Amino acid sequence: MILEETLEKIKKPSQEAMERCRQHWDSIAKPLHSLGKLEDALVRIAGMTGNERIHLDKKALVVMCADNGVVEEGVTQSGQEVTAIVSENMLSGKATSSIMCRSTGADIFPVDIGIARDTSLRNEKVAYGTKNMAKGPAMTRQEAVQAIETGIRIVRELKEKGYQILATGEMGIGNTTTSSALAAVFLGIPVETVTGRGAGLSTSGLTKKISAIHQAIQVNQPDPADGIDVLAKVGGFDLAGMAGLFLGGAAEGIPVVIDGIISEAAALAAYVICPDCVNYMIASHLSKEPAAQMILSKLGLDAMLDCEMHLGEGTGALALFPILDLACTVYNSMSTFEEVSIGQYEHLV
Repeated sequence: MILEETLEKIKKPSQEAMERCRQHWDSIAKPLHSLGKLEDALVRIAGMTGNERIHLDKKALVVMCADNGVVEEGVTQSGQEVTAIVSENMLSGKATSSIMCRSTGADIFPVDIGIARDTSLRNEKVAYGTKNMAKGPAMTRQEAVQAIETGIRIVRELKEKGYQILATGEMGIGNTTTSSALAAVFLGIPVETVTGRGAGLSTSGLTKKISAIHQAIQVNQPDPADGIDVLAKVGGFDLAGMAGLFLGGAAEGIPVVIDGIISEAAALAAYVICPDCVNYMIASHLSKEPAAQMILSKLGLDAMLDCEMHLGEGTGALALFPILDLACTVYNSMSTFEEVSIGQYEHLV
């Protein structure tokens, strides 16, 4: 029920607010569009929120943490136990993402949506990890919907608490395998083309990973036109939870920042479920994984940063926050041409 209600709430962004934002940018005493993508990002945010008065002071990173049964196929360098360790380090402030959150003024919310053991994180566990997708569906359709709705509920809670922008993150050993599977299915591109080495696989490990994805797609026959079906058959709880964050953000008018390849795959799943939700997504950076640019092209989004990052956890999305803060500071503080008695630039043909 939550999912259906959410999809019904997703509307087109406010063109009127976007135009007012553009007009304000043009009135500021600097050359027209001289801040490039920084200006474009705030124009889009005005459309998302329906208000050209933009403030992004209260920021959050939501990290969906879950294990993946496909690790049984030898597709990872690390053991499954790493998922719980790194996830709990987010709470203690020792993980990369939590350190970056402190620096950027963002709050971090790690969520146990399917870790293979009990943890001290917020407990939204759908199950103790997914099943091995190379042998059958990773989860049931009902479990996929439950994970999606978890993400939606969290967005609603954070909006009620006054958060103005959200970053998406994840932690789950094996989730570049599930992300590559989603990319291959949704994009209709060969598995070999979209699959990378993740967290440093050897050549033999990459071969196992590609083989496992091929087998999962052959065994499960996911329907590329049905985002929930693909998530259930070859996805993960973390991916489904993040898809819910994107859908929830679109329904609630909150900008949601895409991180790297895993977050991109979740964004693509959300897009297949409801294409209009892409209007509420902001692409942070271009991951080094092969499918990264392919997915962004499908979504019609441009990454604002290209730092060759591929850590995950929401770190790329967090790296964008200071850039957006700078844009907001100029937008809200700089004098207009009229205030400094300078003739305003004109758009020339």
